[in-house]
Amino acid sequence: MFRHKGKNRTFLHNLRLATLLSFVAGLVNITGVLAIQTLTTNVTGHFAFFAEEIMKHNYSTALTFFMFIIFFLIGSFTSNFLTELVHNKNPELSHVIPISLEILVLFLIGLFGNYYELRFLEGKIIAFAMLFAMGIQNSLVTKISQSTVRTTHLTGLFTDLGIELSQLFFYKKIEEIKRLKTNIFLRISIITFFFLGCLLGGFIYQELKLQTLFVAAFFLLVALLYDYIRLQFFVIKRKTLNH
Repeated sequence: MFRHKGKNRTFLHNLRLATLLSFVAGLVNITGVLAIQTLTTNVTGHFAFFAEEIMKHNYSTALTFFMFIIFFLIGSFTSNFLTELVHNKNPELSHVIPISLEILVLFLIGLFGNYYELRFLEGKIIAFAMLFAMGIQNSLVTKISQSTVRTTHLTGLFTDLGIELSQLFFYKKIEEIKRLKTNIFLRISIITFFFLGCLLGGFIYQELKLQTLFVAAFFLLVALLYDYIRLQFFVIKRKTLNH
């Protein structure tokens, strides 16, 4: 799911990556909305709010929205920096540290977030941390899939989906139609699992509050363990065949 890159990646690898991490993004998104009334999986809306507050001369509030954008950027930078750093020594494990960092951030928010009354300052800190985590995820997924999969926001997905649906009326070659249908299925899968993450997360939030993020962290941990177990299986299999 994470280890295969470039030509070694298949549609199934991207589908597994897309469905799992879009589900996680949905969980994080609804948790941020319900807990601190903030979108925490993308920064598109924050640019509009930033500009609005500048026009109103509410510079402290504008600064908050600017920092939302910056923390997402820092998350993306950190993710790719760590990936490149580890890749030079152990390419097969280059994804482990960024995903582990995301798990740690989500776990710490869930662990300590509910101990605060979510007043202005605490709410901002939680939003910064969640946007940082989603920046990590979006950067890692984009790099691994070579921009085929994006899991934290849907604007580009709906754009691509609209383009590809329209192309079905014009592309006639079997190979082109097959490729289009594959891409459409992938886009719809991401959108569906993001929605399911939001929906399930909303129900879980009623009971767990910010600890809903434990669920998101758990799914990421399962993904890491799944990849590790598969890696060990193929290593053992290769050694067996060589002997």
